Amino acid sequence: MIPQDMDGFEELLVNCADEPIRFPGAIQPHGLLLTLSEPALGIIQVSTNVETLLARAPQGLIGQPLESLIGDVEAAQVREALLQQALSDAPPLHFRLNNIAFVGLLHRHQGVLILELEINVENFQTQNVAGNQTHLGRMLQRLQAATTLQALYDISVKEIQAITGYDRVLIYRFEEEGHGQVIAESSAPSMELFNGLFFPASDIPEQARELYRTNWLRIIPNADYQPVPLVPKLRTDTNTPLDLSFATLRSVSPIHCQYMKNMGVLSSMSISLLKGDKLWGLISCGNRQPLHVPHELRAACQTIGQVLSLQISAMEALGISRQREEKVEALVLLNQAMIDSPQNVFDGLANQPQTLMALTNAGGIAIIEDKQLHRYGNCPEPDEIRALHKWLLDSGEAVFASHHLSDVYPPAQQYQQVASGVLAISLPKPVDNGVFWFRPEVKENINWSGDPRKPLDLENSEAGLRLRPRTSFEIWKVEMAGISTKWSHGDLFAANDLRRSALENDLARQVRREQKAVQARDELVAVVSHDLRNPMTVISMLCGMMQKAFSSDGPHTSRRISTAIDTMQQAAGRMNTLLEDLLDTSKIDAGRYVITPQKLDVGQMFEEAQSLLTPLALDKDISISFDTDPDLRIHADPERLFQVLSNLVGNAIKFTPRLGKVRVNAKSVGDEIVFTVSDSGEGIPKENLPHIFDRYWTVKEGNPTGTGLGLYITQGIVEAHGGTICAESEPGRGSEFRFTVPLFTE
Repeated sequence: MIPQDMDGFEELLVNCADEPIRFPGAIQPHGLLLTLSEPALGIIQVSTNVETLLARAPQGLIGQPLESLIGDVEAAQVREALLQQALSDAPPLHFRLNNIAFVGLLHRHQGVLILELEINVENFQTQNVAGNQTHLGRMLQRLQAATTLQALYDISVKEIQAITGYDRVLIYRFEEEGHGQVIAESSAPSMELFNGLFFPASDIPEQARELYRTNWLRIIPNADYQPVPLVPKLRTDTNTPLDLSFATLRSVSPIHCQYMKNMGVLSSMSISLLKGDKLWGLISCGNRQPLHVPHELRAACQTIGQVLSLQISAMEALGISRQREEKVEALVLLNQAMIDSPQNVFDGLANQPQTLMALTNAGGIAIIEDKQLHRYGNCPEPDEIRALHKWLLDSGEAVFASHHLSDVYPPAQQYQQVASGVLAISLPKPVDNGVFWFRPEVKENINWSGDPRKPLDLENSEAGLRLRPRTSFEIWKVEMAGISTKWSHGDLFAANDLRRSALENDLARQVRREQKAVQARDELVAVVSHDLRNPMTVISMLCGMMQKAFSSDGPHTSRRISTAIDTMQQAAGRMNTLLEDLLDTSKIDAGRYVITPQKLDVGQMFEEAQSLLTPLALDKDISISFDTDPDLRIHADPERLFQVLSNLVGNAIKFTPRLGKVRVNAKSVGDEIVFTVSDSGEGIPKENLPHIFDRYWTVKEGNPTGTGLGLYITQGIVEAHGGTICAESEPGRGSEFRFTVPLFTE
């Protein structure tokens, strides 16, 4: 019965989940456990049943050498086993102490050596171990020959039951939601059958699952046992309980023991089934009476579990591969439809509704592209789809899948008959977009082993209320609502692959549009530049003719007209320069900037540059110098290289105050000529320096006529020559531009 205080019940559930199952401080009584120091093998801890099994007081053994308990010969065997590179490679040790046969198992954990002396089962009722080895070989062959997963499961449970003698052997698979289902079973006629039943996740708490993941096998010969404590209770070196995660004899939770009894079994063995490093399921064995399966036989069962794990992984991977192959033809058709669509990828998909629905076996599809919404088959209403799309966008998932949509998106309850399941994709575009596959509700009865809403019961005890495992495992039928058929691995692959294709096609369309836009812009710039160049030339000529008619030394009206003509002529000159710059920029952007390199004498080029550029410097009383190493020859386009020099020197003069200095230098460095243009001007602020070669970037102050194209074109010309250009500057101390041009070689 559930208590009125639900908070108290929840607290008990949390305490149960946090039960310290790795640190029980005790073992099961079918053997002894010792912790030993290395290399001396001194006894640190020992289980108290050493007194009943070997007639030795536990307290008197603490600090004693292992030889004092098991003898010199046996201790020597332990030391020899410790020489193995990995203790897991060491074969089990066999001792006879106090006329009792033991199997010795060694492992290290958290800085301590643990020796378990498990009582050896002699004259086990089933086939002898040697016979089991032959039987094991034949069984492994049958496992590897299985053609379906279900055949694999059925062979495993039948063979393990045959060699161990357990009343029940079943395979339990964990579902994504946390609960599990029995998918194969081999049981004695007297046993209650669980095949096909679901068990709640709380039957195997998370920390117990982690122990199953890290240990291939666990055995409980008799659930009706009394735990055997360790002496001392805590490790003397850490003052903490001993971690028994990897101990075969580890005592288990009393709740679990009671759970076994409630199921009608007193003995159990669990073999883990792993997929990669994740726990996929368990082979669970149970027996009505106590049953202690020998270590050698358990090792054979562990091998079966390992082989079965590999086979499950391989066959599931093969199944996934086949699912993907089944989608390829449809994906090719849809990809071609996206390529052929004149508008966009989503219009292409909208033209293939049947193929798109069949791709994931959906009952309906919806396609959103901005204001357009296409629906085919059984779908929610448009407003409902738009609201779902907005919620999916907020979730941030590019591919979303759920077979129980209303569980994560409650408004879906209104239309779960047509869309209990949804698979959706979207592209990173500025407009709303997406493809939705819908699956209808599939009502079915799920058979649970007991009421899944009451995985645990409560009982009154002297200590108050405490949890106890459920006592009922009768079939409990639950009708599942709002759930669709699950999306398969193949469906998810198809959605991801379709999204990838849509992205590639959408990006390709954007690139083609941008290429056409660039081409149209280049053509427009070329046409405009060409068409405007002639009128601008005419304007300049007319300005010159008019200038002769109106002297600046004449009467007032004549002077005003002369000034206006000067302004027009300057404006026409700037317009011509801008047209040339725009034409050069479009060529650089399109990668069609052409140069005609030839052999040039740097000294001669500097003489021409000095004669043309020095007058600009003298107007501001700026000293300018041109220096070059003797006999330098370069491979360059003379007009374009002069354009670079005039641009850099012109900028240096423009931003250098009166009485400043500008230096131009050329020197040979390896197979290149390094040109340097430096000034004593105001310098460039540090935050601006990374942007000076950007297109349309310019200094605003003191540069009213700057277009922001000069340095961009300069960089393009230098790079077209196969060189590089860079700048260094410090505010108040001037700037230095360096560029390279290939050295001319015969």
